[in-house]
Amino acid sequence: MEPFRVILLPGSVLPADLAYRALIQALGPEVQAVAKDLELYKTDEPPADWTLDTEVDGVQREADERGWQTFHLVGYSGGGAAALAFAAKHPDRLQSLALLEPAWAGNWDWSPAYTRHWKQYQELESLPPEQFMPAFMRLQVRPDVVLPPQEPGPPPPWMAKRPAGIRAFLRSFKEYDLDRARLAAFDRPVFFALGGLSHPDDYGEIAARLARVFFPDFHLEVFPHRHHFDPPHRIEPDRLAEGLRRHWASVEASTPAA
Repeated sequence: MEPFRVILLPGSVLPADLAYRALIQALGPEVQAVAKDLELYKTDEPPADWTLDTEVDGVQREADERGWQTFHLVGYSGGGAAALAFAAKHPDRLQSLALLEPAWAGNWDWSPAYTRHWKQYQELESLPPEQFMPAFMRLQVRPDVVLPPQEPGPPPPWMAKRPAGIRAFLRSFKEYDLDRARLAAFDRPVFFALGGLSHPDDYGEIAARLARVFFPDFHLEVFPHRHHFDPPHRIEPDRLAEGLRRHWASVEASTPAA
């Protein structure tokens, strides 16, 4: 069997290498995994015309440069939103889709609880930088979760780009048209990893809503002790790797030989 070909998209905070180093090691040599950084951070400031389509185009270029006509796509948080956009735009390129708590999943079919929760994200834009990140993190976990304190010492240089990048994601989510019909027509298997300590009105609601899009093969795997800021790809990489390999193997087993 040839190695699984996989592109992994990070969220809006950690660079791809730091985000996925443990998972790539756990996946082992039978997986040809590429941790791809977001196009958003190629320049010091987010490009004025940046949208999720910028990330979609970046994934397509990465695959084309590697000669991958088809591949598996994994996306976490903001990268998960970009992965959904890619699935809607280029379903023929994907063998499967894996979503690790995508930050957003379209502007349709919102529940009242999710609508109220999302309004709080919009209110973040008025906060000064020192308040923005703590408030942003707090919205994504259950109220009783104790978030880790900031590490001592100066932040890494790449962190300076993150508040503006997160704001760019939030603006794009308001305006981007994630086509519900095209996403509902996506017929490849979908894997969704959900942290049991993540906010249920956020990621739990997104998981339920995507399941209702009628993906023909939607597998939800819950990690009871994880939340959005200690996600399974960093804290439980062996378990997640096992689930992903099983997911990809089932795809290839069901694909007729050429």
